Amino acid sequence: IQLLLLGNAATFELKTTRMYVVDRDHSETSRGLVDRLQASGRFLVVGASPSTDVGGEWLLERKTDMILGIPADFERRRLIGDRPLAQLLVDGSEPTIENIARAFVAMPLPKRDGVYAGSARQVFEVRTEYNPEKRTAVQVVPALIGVILTMTMTMFTAVAIVRERERGNLELLITTPASSLELMLGKLVPYVFIGLIQTTLVLLLGVLLFHVPINGNLFAFYFAALLFIAATLTLGLIASTLAETQMQAFQMSVFVLLP
Repeated sequence: IQLLLLGNAATFELKTTRMYVVDRDHSETSRGLVDRLQASGRFLVVGASPSTDVGGEWLLERKTDMILGIPADFERRRLIGDRPLAQLLVDGSEPTIENIARAFVAMPLPKRDGVYAGSARQVFEVRTEYNPEKRTAVQVVPALIGVILTMTMTMFTAVAIVRERERGNLELLITTPASSLELMLGKLVPYVFIGLIQTTLVLLLGVLLFHVPINGNLFAFYFAALLFIAATLTLGLIASTLAETQMQAFQMSVFVLLP
């Protein structure tokens, strides 16, 4: 099952990269450049305006994967050949998108009047936003929060409840005045706090050891982490309901981890 799931779903290929166009030249040649990129089948223009600020907002809000910036002196650059003709602004948190952008750096331009001056030189300057130094820690450390929470929350919950059933404690709890909802919350709430502590530790160690910056609203981040913890605890609860032994619960938890 994992082979079928991962073989079909786990891919680093992007079928279509969303692109926002900031064209300040408005010439036939600049339009030809955009058409050439779209004709490659790898890019889809999702918006256009003469303002870089608007494109930056789209990139920040994940409405686009990159910005194509065509300067007002595009024709002069093409004829003189002293610097790149245009700029690709990409999201540094997505290394796959950056690799696609860099693959098009030396893309030959469409010809006009039979010859295109300087078609062999660098066409695009690629600039990386949000991770300009291309530090791996900036990408890996925050992602480890999701990995650690999935691993610990699912496994802890699944094994803990089954262990109570194996020891006969669950039957004793059922005979108490506590309702089923209260019993479930009593088992899950401690793990919610454990998950939040783990999240905080990863953030602190990321800043202190790997110098990963924390930008944005921490309240929104912890709220999202809380929802993620709730989801992983639910997976563990489902596994504990289906499993009859701790070994079965452990196997079910391991099955969830890799996907």
